[in-house]
Amino acid sequence: MACLTGLLLTVGLRLSVDQVVEAIKSCRLSLILLVNFVGIPLVVVVLIRLFGLEAEIAVGMILLAAAPFAPVVPVFVKLTRGDLALAAGLTSLISVLSAFLTPLVILFALQIVPGAGDLSFNVLEILGILTATITVPLVIGMAIRHSAPALTRRILRPVEVLAEATGALSLIVVTAGESESIIAIGWGPFLAMLIGSEVSLALGYWLGGKERSSRRVVAFGTSNRNIALALLLAVQNYAGSDVVATVVANGVLLILFGLIHVAFWRFIQDRQAAHCLTTSIRLESRSTAAIDEMGIDPIPVRERAD
Repeated sequence: MACLTGLLLTVGLRLSVDQVVEAIKSCRLSLILLVNFVGIPLVVVVLIRLFGLEAEIAVGMILLAAAPFAPVVPVFVKLTRGDLALAAGLTSLISVLSAFLTPLVILFALQIVPGAGDLSFNVLEILGILTATITVPLVIGMAIRHSAPALTRRILRPVEVLAEATGALSLIVVTAGESESIIAIGWGPFLAMLIGSEVSLALGYWLGGKERSSRRVVAFGTSNRNIALALLLAVQNYAGSDVVATVVANGVLLILFGLIHVAFWRFIQDRQAAHCLTTSIRLESRSTAAIDEMGIDPIPVRERAD
């Protein structure tokens, strides 16, 4: 949790309140909310039915499906050079809405899972956890940037390096520690999770608007669910069951899929940049050759006079 707080703090250090507000105003907010709180849970319910998954695995997947926009979304967006202001704004806003909407979505979705049992939740506790893990670090970062820009420039890169290194180490430790849980869920649930993740990514990208940078934000938000919120509900209601293990396993897999998507988009961006640079060099070389063939002196008359 500490490494995630550091990562979100560095995101806040790069943003201003005006940037975040303007980004939220320009996005398709109503559609984004509809897809994340209704569309994605329905996709998961359909996959549960198609694959005939066991009740505890199904419940774990539903808990994650109902908890959109993981705190790691702004970090992934930063790595792919997406719209960072939109990522921070949507992640903070949806974290507040999730405290009220996520339990209701889960209650509805669990009606189709036999043996799921009753679900209890504490809205204030959920809201407090989401605020502490997402909103507070972002706000602190933006406040430091606004009040002490010189300090921000000095500490930004060191804090980023430390937070990213800690985050990578934490992911390795968690993945290694939960490797048995991931393997134990079986190929059927794993395939269902993979399909759900990719369908969510595609829906988010489609909803993101015209700009590629904003499309990446919504794509990451819809495909990466809030593991902390889902795990809280799982521990409160299904402690000691496979529901908790499923949430952890599915959450780790979603992060790994997210990192694959980050690597893919970075590869595409770097390749396009290299292509543009190569094209520019070729055009410059052709222009120079054409000037030489025509016998035109490329040095301006004024420079010759000097």
